[in-house]
This record gives sequence, structure tokens and C-alpha cells, in this order.
Amino acid sequence: MRILVLGSGAREHAILLALKREDSDHELFAAPGNAGIAADAAIVAGLDANDPAAVTAFADDESIDLVIIGPEAPLVAGVADTLRERGIPVFGPGKAAAQLEGSKAFAKRIMDAAGVPTGRATRATTRAEVEAALDAYGAPHVVKADGLAAGKGVIVTDDRAAALAHADAYLPSGAVLVEEFLSGPEVSLFFVSDGDTVRALSPAQDFKRAYDGDAGPNTGGMGAYSPLPWLGDRFGSEQAFVAEVTRTVAEPVIRQLDAEGTPFIGLLYAGLILTAQGVKVIEFNARFGDPETQVVLPRLTSPLSRLLMAAASGHLEDEPAPTFADSAAVTVVLASEGYPESPVTGRVITGTDAAASTPGVHLAHAATAAGPDDGTLVATGGRVLNVVATGDTFAEVRERAYTAIERIELAGSHYRRDIAARVAGV
Repeated sequence: MRILVLGSGAREHAILLALKREDSDHELFAAPGNAGIAADAAIVAGLDANDPAAVTAFADDESIDLVIIGPEAPLVAGVADTLRERGIPVFGPGKAAAQLEGSKAFAKRIMDAAGVPTGRATRATTRAEVEAALDAYGAPHVVKADGLAAGKGVIVTDDRAAALAHADAYLPSGAVLVEEFLSGPEVSLFFVSDGDTVRALSPAQDFKRAYDGDAGPNTGGMGAYSPLPWLGDRFGSEQAFVAEVTRTVAEPVIRQLDAEGTPFIGLLYAGLILTAQGVKVIEFNARFGDPETQVVLPRLTSPLSRLLMAAASGHLEDEPAPTFADSAAVTVVLASEGYPESPVTGRVITGTDAAASTPGVHLAHAATAAGPDDGTLVATGGRVLNVVATGDTFAEVRERAYTAIERIELAGSHYRRDIAARVAGV
């Protein structure tokens, strides 16, 4: 199968690595890619992944069998729509359905119409409306950019002035959502959909704050682990939790979007919180999550390509539920100095070969490019590398991940040292 993966981050690298592990003889293409992706794809194309016409022309010229859209921007730009009009199978929702991520207000409306449990929220377009909503919901304050913000458009704070300042940053060009604060452990759960049928993947938990102990600003994600054995304490088993969320969240949302004439074909990411009143949705994304993908896909034992092609071609009901190994996976993100506020880029990275040679470890590149000298790498963004470790126990994989990341050198870089510490009993 000839497969094109759009994107340039660790999520897309993780997808390519999962495809490479399959027995099938795939030809893998990527655009625009990064240094790590380039080593694992047959061709890295120099095209704009957000340009529907350019992507469609490339897929047509190269006889691509399946396009997998990784990031949110191409989805909101309508890349999937143009590909489908050309008859090219694509895993990713069209522009209308992608508003589930592109607009927080749209997502809240869909949840309300579908009867999906979520927190109260107010859409505000003026500072006065923001102030009134903050007063109505009280502290801690939750303010979210209504549009795309690369995972950093959310603030949760007891400081009313900070909440207002965050809203002010987005109001001139759009709107914000002020939400009630929900308390409890968070869970990320992915669902594959063909617009009708839904198949759930394995849950994961990510770490959004920049520093240990959940301190510092929100980021795109500093690490993650999967599976979540502690779900059994509350739900009897992880499988029972997944079944409940499938029934109460994923299926109603997919049905509602279909009823509105905007079928969701792709990956529905549900960001969930386990409150005292039950499971509630914090947010939806319209694509694989980052960094959760990096720990979910290494545990997948059934073919990813078959699952995604079945969704893209509208025959997911014929594909059995995906299966996962009874193993543990942890990823730790290496970030550039200054991330997330103002990351320093262009610095040389060394030690990646030594890190990747650690037993049970592989690297997923997030923001890397070939350096000025042969065999060197440079950092091109805030989150630079994902060190991913798998093994039998969380204690084992944590040790592997941190042994590996300590072998990488990037001046000024930082990473969290408490990823999956609690589940490992540390």
C-alpha cells in the first residue's frame, strides 16, 4: 500500500513507525516531515500540507492509496474534502466536521445536542462578557481560545487577572470560552470512525504542564503513558471504562455529526475528566493526540493500516476491534530552552544514537532538521524529541526512558522527571 502521512511532528513519526512495523510491504510518503521522519519514509515531499490542491495533486501523481492527516491545520483547511472529491481515500474529517476541534463553541453545541456530559461554558467576544463569566463560574478560572492554538490556548488559574490577560490575547481576532472548572484525573481516549461505526483504542494519560508536579504553563504535552491500570479501581476494568465512554460520548457525537450532514471520518480524540459526578468531556480533537499517540501505537498489535483504510473507505464495521499488547509504554518529551513561551531553536542535538540504542527505547522526532555537518541534528521548535520506552512494567519503562533521555544533549533543554511516576510507584 502507498501511504502518505501529512505532518511534521512526533505524532506523525509515531504513525509512520507503526506502519513500518507491519508485515505488509508499504511504500511510505510524508510531507513535510522532519529529520527523523525522513529516515523512515520512502519520500519526504516538499509540499504545503495545508494546501488542498497541492496535496491532492501529489497524491494523484504518486498513486497514493491512503492519505493520513496528522495535524489539525490541514483538516480545518479542508484538505480531506478535496482528496475525497478526487476519490482518494483519506483518514481525517472534512472541514465542517473538523470544527469539532477548530471551534470550542461548535464542540460544546454538538455535545449539548448529543447529550454528552461536559462542563458549563460561556462563549465570550468582549472583555465584559469574559469578566461576567469568570464571576459566574468562580475560581479556578478556565479560559480557552475558541480556535486552534496548538495545544496552548488554555489557561487554568486562580488568578483572575491572569485569566483576563489570557482572554485579551485572543479577543481581538476571535472569541474565547470561559468554562467551569472540573476536578479529577484526566484520560485521553482515541476513537476511529468511518462516520457511522466507532472503534476505540487504548486509553492514555498525558502531562500538560511544563514542569514537575504539574507546575508551570500549559504546553502541547510533556509526556504520556499507556495503559491506565488504575481505571480498574473505579470501573472494574479498563475495558469497562472504554465501553462506557464509547456508549455515552463517542457514539452520540458521531451520530449527531452524521445527522447534521457532516459525517466524521477519522480520529476522534476525547479529552476526559473523571469527576465525582461521572465522566465528562473536557475537549475534543479531530486527529491523533500528541504525545499520547507515541505510547498508544507502540502497544497496537493489529495492523494500523487496515484499521485506518477501513475507516477511510467506509467499511469499519467489517474490521474487528483493534488489539493491544499487555505491555507498558512511557514517553518523555525533550523541549528546547524557553519552551513553551519562547523556545530557542537552531541548536545542535547530540547523543540520539546512544539514546536509541537503549533496550526497549525508540525516538519519535518532533522538531528536528539535518544540521550543517553530516549526521548532525538541530532543534527547529519547542518540543524537539520524544523518548519512547516499552516493556513489561512501568518501573522498567520509566528507567529505560530516563536512561535514554539523559544521553541526549541539547543546550538549555529541559524535560519533566515525573512522567508516570505515580503509576510506577515512584
